[in-house]
Amino acid sequence: MPPKKAIAFGKIGSFGQLSISTQPVTISEDIGFGKFGKSDEEFRVEPTADVERAMGFQGFGKNKGAPVKKFDLESLVEQSKQFARERNTLKASEAVNSVEVEATEGVIGPTSLPQTTESIVKESEKNEVSLAQKKSSKMTTKTHSDDEDADSSNSEDDDETGTYIPAVLEVNLNHGTKPVSALSVDHSGARLISGSVDYDVKLWDFAGMSSSLQSFRTIRPCESHPILDLHYSITGDAILIISGTAQAKVVDRDGYEKAECVKGDQYITDMARTKGHIASLVGGCWHPRDKQEFLTCSQDGTCRIWNVEDVKQHKGIMKSRSQNGLRAAPTSCTYSRDGNLIACACNDGSIQMWDHRKMFVNTSVLIRNAHQSGTETSSIVFAYDGRNVATRGGDSTLKLWDIRQPKSPVHMAGDLFSRFSMTNCAFSPNDRLLLTGTSFQKGESGGKVVFLDRTTFERVHEIDVPKAHVVRALWHPKLNQIIVGAGDGNIHLYYDAAKSHNGAKLCLGKQKKIRPHEMMSTVRVITPHALPMFREDKPRSTRRAMEKARKDPLLSKQPDLPIGNKGSGGRVATSGSTLSSYIVRNLGIASRIEDEGNPREAILRHASAAAANPYWVSPAYSKTQPKPIWAPENNDGDEEPDAKKGKLN
Repeated sequence: MPPKKAIAFGKIGSFGQLSISTQPVTISEDIGFGKFGKSDEEFRVEPTADVERAMGFQGFGKNKGAPVKKFDLESLVEQSKQFARERNTLKASEAVNSVEVEATEGVIGPTSLPQTTESIVKESEKNEVSLAQKKSSKMTTKTHSDDEDADSSNSEDDDETGTYIPAVLEVNLNHGTKPVSALSVDHSGARLISGSVDYDVKLWDFAGMSSSLQSFRTIRPCESHPILDLHYSITGDAILIISGTAQAKVVDRDGYEKAECVKGDQYITDMARTKGHIASLVGGCWHPRDKQEFLTCSQDGTCRIWNVEDVKQHKGIMKSRSQNGLRAAPTSCTYSRDGNLIACACNDGSIQMWDHRKMFVNTSVLIRNAHQSGTETSSIVFAYDGRNVATRGGDSTLKLWDIRQPKSPVHMAGDLFSRFSMTNCAFSPNDRLLLTGTSFQKGESGGKVVFLDRTTFERVHEIDVPKAHVVRALWHPKLNQIIVGAGDGNIHLYYDAAKSHNGAKLCLGKQKKIRPHEMMSTVRVITPHALPMFREDKPRSTRRAMEKARKDPLLSKQPDLPIGNKGSGGRVATSGSTLSSYIVRNLGIASRIEDEGNPREAILRHASAAAANPYWVSPAYSKTQPKPIWAPENNDGDEEPDAKKGKLN
């Protein structure tokens, strides 16, 4: 039996060359299959020089013979320093030249050079040196062109410290004349809504508003009740309105009503058995994760959770209690950032929190005597990290609490006077600053927006609002703009042209819309060959036509003037405005009767005629009617009747 060839799999060699050995391999008779595996003599490595030459390359990777390029970090840093010095010197000289030109425009003769060049160059050199030192630790293989944007990094360093406040420019919106008690901006930053104690709610659209700065809609949702709080939902399609009534309202983003909470039965003492609040509301907010749920708190001592789809009954209820077990009225309420905690501040100075995932029987966090008892804690807000809570008290204090150790405040700031129960506090978008508003007292020029460092509670910055109290203040994270509601009815928007986005910047660049005053009322048909009697005059403007029509009582539809002594136009003056009233008034009266005379004499004047010719009642009772006896006339008016005379003893 001839020997069988071994079954072997070929090996893909370099660049796809396959070489299979054809040498016979002896196989034992016990095994019926060939040999699987790798043989030492089976594969041979062939040279690849011909393939490399045919494909046009000499190998992969860099040239092994070339020297490795090395970078000297110190030399690169020195080069960047030198380039920054030259550039800053050039900029400083240009600034000096511009100052010289402005100063010498109206001056005749030589002018003295300003002495600011050296200081500018020194400050720029210090900044560039510090930047170069920071970058030297991170540089590996950067060239000289990578440091061209060194000046722009100065502003970034300010942002890294967390103390930058976008309050370079200001725009004022006029809501009215009464204090702006509520403000809210949707999460996208497209619309602003404001409420006041004058019962009006105004909606502002930044994209659709021109430089005239007018709101596109004004509504009065709660009749004659002041607006206390406003909140956009997380999706921005609904607005929660909290007013002085016991019923909260939900409207869409255009101001049309969607839902109104039911009012509870005020004769039931157990608040858990009523379907809604029985006293005026003081606060409310939306759930940060669920667009269907919102929270309200009232002076009836309860906080209630509602669902927008079913506002006929509350979804959950929490009762706030004082230390002696009596009812404590909430003054403000809010959700935590994740929605797991519900917190409210009460008028007894306490802060009470409930876990949203459990039954609302007992509080999960309770802080007694957080603020002075009897004062209204006007605001409570959670930090973005969820660990701290800030409260704005009516005792002129702002306190920061840690919910993990709530026995004492982490920081406290005083001397923050406020006249309003709606004054709020808020965290900055980077969670490093706290801001709140103050009211001015006698002798002061105006209120202030105070910015405090969260870690040290030191005053970092203050924005003066002249001749007005600061009621509301918020810092929108997406717009990077600060919106302040003042006590004079104005809304102040503070922003930075470089670091703020949209918002007030959108409407300032748009021109005011001018409506044309003169418009042709009707289409004029031109007939050049018409006869003179049918030819119409060319209408020049509608203003003169309107003035002529105003004088014509028929064209202007002038109402009828009041009637004098004489009637006119078919109207009778003395007997009504219609013919029927005239007939009814004069029915059965043959002649005019003067009412100024004695009525008794007027009746007796017809006594002889009625006795001689009875017509109505006398014929029916002529046989049975007694003869009337009239009292004799008494000419002496001083004599008293017998009934009033005193008895003689």
